Amino acid sequence: MWPSNKKIRVMVVDDSILARTMISNGLNASPQIEVVATSFNAKDARAKIDQVRPDVMTLDVEMPGMNGIDFLKQLLPVIPLPVILVSSLDLRVFDALSAGAVDFVRKPEPGKNEAFIRALTGKVISAAGAKVRPKPGAPILAHPKPGSAPSGGYHLPTTGVKPALPAPPLLGNHPSLDNVIIGLGASTGGTEATLEVMKRLPADIPGMLIVQHMPIGFTQMYAERLNRLCHMEVREAKSGDELHRGLALLAPADFQMRIVRSGSRYTVSCLPGEKVSGHRPSVDALFFSMAEQVKCKMAGIIMTGMGRDGADGLLKMRQAGAYTIGQDKESSVVYGMPMVAYNIGAVQVQGSCEDIAGILLRQLQKW
Repeated sequence: MWPSNKKIRVMVVDDSILARTMISNGLNASPQIEVVATSFNAKDARAKIDQVRPDVMTLDVEMPGMNGIDFLKQLLPVIPLPVILVSSLDLRVFDALSAGAVDFVRKPEPGKNEAFIRALTGKVISAAGAKVRPKPGAPILAHPKPGSAPSGGYHLPTTGVKPALPAPPLLGNHPSLDNVIIGLGASTGGTEATLEVMKRLPADIPGMLIVQHMPIGFTQMYAERLNRLCHMEVREAKSGDELHRGLALLAPADFQMRIVRSGSRYTVSCLPGEKVSGHRPSVDALFFSMAEQVKCKMAGIIMTGMGRDGADGLLKMRQAGAYTIGQDKESSVVYGMPMVAYNIGAVQVQGSCEDIAGILLRQLQKW
């Protein structure tokens, strides 16, 4: 938790002077934030970080010279600074999140600067107390040696690609697992934490429902990324989709996803609706619906994120007989949602994002 009497010192990095000015003025309007420096590219930003020691950095993805992703790969292993990406609708944002960025916000469309600043301000405040987890093996280069880099910026060392995890053993023909439903909710830091869980689960995992707080336009790309990197089928949900083994459905941005029971069949509804616990999609909206609708065995997982969305819903799930798991403090980027869930008694067992899959699979084998 960031001290209430201490302003969050922010560095704004963007190659556009108009964007830097708009972001700086917007963030400075918050009594909790002070913009202490701006930079126009990665080289300038790297030099200023040592001077001003910001608490949080906002970073454009596309910049001349070195782009934001390569900059993160060099910076974060040396200085684990919370970084909020400011990006257009671009799949590369997930590469930057994989490199260790805490969160991202979509660049504003014309006339929507006010909503953009509100979103960015909230994410900066959330990120101020975040725990940065750069990927192991990221190239480390603090300052370039004279003459060692091309005029465009730093030289990025070539590294091998980390091999994918082997496919987990299939759960097999166990009819009891045909009647299990799993819900998972996450927010800040959750895109990578959820991936760490999902890629350790087998292709025939019981049906899963996932809520990740994410801006409009990115949930389909995120679902496609999970589908590409994980063993089960993953897709963005739409109303009427039926849940079954080997399928994970991701709540679409700006819609509330709830589960609907029809006899022994379970489908989802994805409707606009009001925000729940301050979010749309909301983890609570999903978890409350699971507690009310699911009559077979179920499991609930709550992961890294600011605030308490999902905590009350997970408690209702546990009271309805669900097996519940919370991400631990050590592996959470922001230990907010899982902390509240644990403190109110909603969580039966805690584990790291790397261990949660194993905890879940051991419980499924008991069923």
